[in-house]
Amino acid sequence: MKLRWSDRSTDDLAEIYWYIARNNPQNAKQWVDKLRKRARDAAHSALIGRIVPELGQADIREVFVEHYRIVYRVEDDGISVLTVFEGHRVLKL
Repeated sequence: MKLRWSDRSTDDLAEIYWYIARNNPQNAKQWVDKLRKRARDAAHSALIGRIVPELGQADIREVFVEHYRIVYRVEDDGISVLTVFEGHRVLKL
């Protein structure tokens, strides 16, 4: 299954990396690696994520890495990651 990253989601990963890297560059890399791995896992089993409650659309789902939400669209041949953000923030698509 294919895994696609939107421009926004790659920007999100970069922001997460640089925010964490200010205090701990090694930890920042580990976090981004965890997020990427979780997205790869979701691409192999797209329906594993829950339907995003704010949207209620069956094709928009999310998985978590601790307090981070990875929101993606289920497609015929994989997933497209739409955004990655901290769970306490408001979802904006």
